[in-house]
Amino acid sequence: MSGAVLVAGIGNVFLGDDGFGVETVRALSARPLPGHVEVADFGVRGVHLAYQLLDGYDTLVLVDATARGGAPGTLYLIEAAEAGSVAPGAAVLDGHHMSPDAVLALLGTLCAGTGSTPPRRTLVVGCEPACVEEGIGLSAPVAAAVPQAVRMLLELLRDEAPYGADGDAVPVGADEPTLREPRRTP
Repeated sequence: MSGAVLVAGIGNVFLGDDGFGVETVRALSARPLPGHVEVADFGVRGVHLAYQLLDGYDTLVLVDATARGGAPGTLYLIEAAEAGSVAPGAAVLDGHHMSPDAVLALLGTLCAGTGSTPPRRTLVVGCEPACVEEGIGLSAPVAAAVPQAVRMLLELLRDEAPYGADGDAVPVGADEPTLREPRRTP
């Protein structure tokens, strides 16, 4: 999938602002996106995300609540370390606690075992949570950040657009997006 981009919403919707990634990809899926972009809600299914990445993506964009000490609702764009730099075998499988780091470690292990290639670039669009305690629904500052995060993602997707035969970037809005459940693995 040369030039393919996977935008993965992750988080637990039963833990308040931890559902930021899920809500953001839901909003993003309503927007027209180019055909090389796949949008998926992975929720807490990090193992499924790692297996999905074996399909071969050039860029992975994780969307998640990210506590970094800012004011609730603050958005962050983080260029993650190359997934292949995580030592194979370093992944600890715990289906209930698959952080982005754990997913990338598992991906490194899977790629080493299958000969697959991890994404060339991994980005995180994160939002500072206000509350990640039990409860459904985003806090007001995090809910207000969702449309801003969608705009940030659309800008990123323009930057990641593959180039046509004439050297021009393929415009965002060329095709409809696909929001789907991640591929199930046996």
